[in-house]
Amino acid sequence: MTASLFPADRLFLIAGPCQLEDDALNLRVAEALARLAEEVPGGIIFKASFDKANRSNVDGVRGPGLEAGLAALDRVRTATGMPILTDVHEAAQCAPAGAVCDVLQIPAFLCRQTDLLLAAGATGRAVNVKKGQWMHPEGMRGAVRKVEAGATLAGHTVGPLAVTERGSFFGYGDLVVDMRSFARMREACGVPVVFDATHSVQRPGMGAGGASGGAREFIPSLTLAAIAAGAQGLFLETHPDPDRAPSDGPNMMPLDALPDLVRRAVDIWERVRP
Repeated sequence: MTASLFPADRLFLIAGPCQLEDDALNLRVAEALARLAEEVPGGIIFKASFDKANRSNVDGVRGPGLEAGLAALDRVRTATGMPILTDVHEAAQCAPAGAVCDVLQIPAFLCRQTDLLLAAGATGRAVNVKKGQWMHPEGMRGAVRKVEAGATLAGHTVGPLAVTERGSFFGYGDLVVDMRSFARMREACGVPVVFDATHSVQRPGMGAGGASGGAREFIPSLTLAAIAAGAQGLFLETHPDPDRAPSDGPNMMPLDALPDLVRRAVDIWERVRP
């Protein structure tokens, strides 16, 4: 595993459907991303979750689960050669997920869970930690140090690390993005900073039936602003038909619209970097 997964000097992208579905859908998205990766200087990491453990409603569709989900992710990697990322929610999930996936991701709501962060670091895999919606940028320093400590305790060299901005709570049903956060987190944490453009337009609990809503029309403008403000990577969930997706449809990018946005982001990256 090398730091090239999160290069500080080349724009990289984490992308994929919010939740794993059947192989046909997973591979359709992954194959489109594999083609697009040739245009992204730092490459693309395929992302999908095996379990949506923080659904708004108890009857929300959560995904295939750990064993079936990891098998599905392994099939994506075998078919496309892309590096793979998935979320982990409990310390016990880290070792099996790390045996299959190149990157473990810590969800925002769990970014202060010490045992989870230590276990993720102990795998020696790359780790991306999302900033809690209530935290200030400098608060993420502690999360990074916990992952590093987990690697040290396990006798590993720490894997590549990144932290992700995904918006801060504004009132009860909205998120805002402070564009100063990218420079502040980079200074505090010393690792590449990613912008999660799709979850930043989420409206938690404000959709139909109490599910999360979203405003995907703001994804492009926030993405381009974040690149100009210093984000070193992007996180964009995408789906061929977001309105029919089982999770986070209102804040996912349509798959056919993604290439144009990525090309515009790469163009801005090249213009603003020295």
